[in-house]
Parts: sequence; structure tokens; C-alpha cells
Amino acid sequence: MQRFGFVLGLMLLPGCSDAPKSTDKICTGLSGNDMVWVPGGSFVMGDDPHYPEEGPPQTVTVKGFWIDAHEVTNAEFAAFVKATGYKTIAERNPPKLPDAPPDMLVPGSAVFNVPSDADPRWWRWVPGAHWRHPSGLQESIVGRDHEPVVQIAYQDAEAYAKWVGKELPSEVQWEYAARGGATALPEPIDAQGRPQANYYQGVFPVKNLNSDGYIGRAPVGCFQPNGFGLYDMIGNVWEWTSASGLRPDASEPVKVIKGGSYLCAANYCARYRPAARQFQERGLGTDHIGFRLIDTKKVGPAS
Repeated sequence: MQRFGFVLGLMLLPGCSDAPKSTDKICTGLSGNDMVWVPGGSFVMGDDPHYPEEGPPQTVTVKGFWIDAHEVTNAEFAAFVKATGYKTIAERNPPKLPDAPPDMLVPGSAVFNVPSDADPRWWRWVPGAHWRHPSGLQESIVGRDHEPVVQIAYQDAEAYAKWVGKELPSEVQWEYAARGGATALPEPIDAQGRPQANYYQGVFPVKNLNSDGYIGRAPVGCFQPNGFGLYDMIGNVWEWTSASGLRPDASEPVKVIKGGSYLCAANYCARYRPAARQFQERGLGTDHIGFRLIDTKKVGPAS
């Protein structure tokens, strides 16, 4: 568990997120989490590189699999914790590194910080930040059962998956499911230009137009599902996959995260596309990373 590859600068952590805040948009989200069957097939994975790591495109064949209809929620993760007593990485005592500032010697995690003249950091370590308090002790998930759980490190997602008898998707499976059997759009909007996912509209990070109705995380299922019937594959929160990546600045192995988050913006990262990918340190959750699971053991539906 190495959580300190980015410790002193807190500037190199990938992604687009912000301290989450709920809005008044009327959507309570989905209370169940049925699995959806994704039939096997072939597709072109990757893209003509919007970013270098996204290409080159290649044709890949995938076997059918079951996948969660939406991201794992606070309520679902709370049930796991209640049954097992599990403590996430962010809730555990961090390694006692001699050069770490005092705040980083106590349990906590990384939270996005809107940079300013007074505090130019994009990321800061917040003591007490974990899945129950995603941006710190001042924020609670009480009353937000149907929002995706965040501040989840890779090990935490694996532990939950083992408990429910499922597994994290490979990057190939995730991207195939996210495309929904359709051509991916450069931005998740409909023919009238209306947002069809929870992402950032405006000039990140200083002006959020809030056209999608959400400043922070949305309850799962508040946007139309894709062609396979899956919700929030694009936007809302990044999602862990089982795929390994490479990031020279990381102090530990990294995994591929997919889908973008609620503060991915056209002017900042534009990673609200199935082909987009980033490399995240396994031991570090943030306030914009969650997950969903697949089941390869469950028999597919009769044809």
C-alpha cells in the first residue's frame, strides 16, 4: 500500500474532479443493481489518439458477460462494510514516511482543490477523507445512498468484488460495454446539444454552467442508459478496471481507470469517451473514482 507517490506536490494525480456537492435536480437514482447481459462480439478498441495512450485503434473480439447496470453505490458498499467490518485503505494508518507532512501521517485521502493564488495546488491530502466522507469530515454521504461510492482504492474494489462473488472488468470488457454497440460521440450530447452524462460544461475549473443539472456526483441512473442498458458508463465517476498501465511518476503499479468523471471538461481533459483511459495508483482512491463489476461465472441468457 503505497499512497505517497504524489505526496509532496499533489499535482500529478490524473483526472478531473472536484469536491462533490449535491444539487436540487429531481432524481433519486436506482435502488437496485441488476446485472445486464452484454452479448459477445467484435469492436474497434481505442481511437485515433485524442491522447497518445488511446491509440492505435485495434479490432478486438469479446465473449459475452454480465455487468452491473450502474456503479456500486454508497448503500451497496455500506452493506459490505456492515457485514465484514472492512476498512478501506483511506481509513487505515498510512506508512510513516520521514518526509511526509503531519497531515499525511494520519488516515485520509486525495481531494481535488480548485487552484487559486492563495493555494495553487490541484490536489490536497485531507485527513479523514474516505468513502463515508469523500471530501473530508465536513461532507457526509447520509441521505445519498444511491450515489456511486468513491474514495475506493483498487484493493477496496477487489475486496468488495470477492465478497459478492464477482470481479472487476478488464479494460476490453469495460470499453466494449461502454460503447453500447454504437459509434462513440466526441462529447456525450444529444442532437439538440443537451448533455447525456454527468460531466463538466463550461471552463474548468472556474466556471461550471451546470447544464446537466449536477455540480458533483449524480445518483446512479439519472441519465439515459446506453445501447446495452448500462447507466453512467460515461461521466459521473471514473471506474477501476483490472488492466495494468504505466506511469513513470507513480511510486507503485498503476491500473487503468475508464469513463471520465463529473468534472471532465472539453477544455481540460475531454475524457468522457469510451476510448479514454488514465493510469491510477492502486493504493489511492480519490473523490472521483468508483467501480462496477462483472460476472463471468453466471450463465448467459438463452438465445
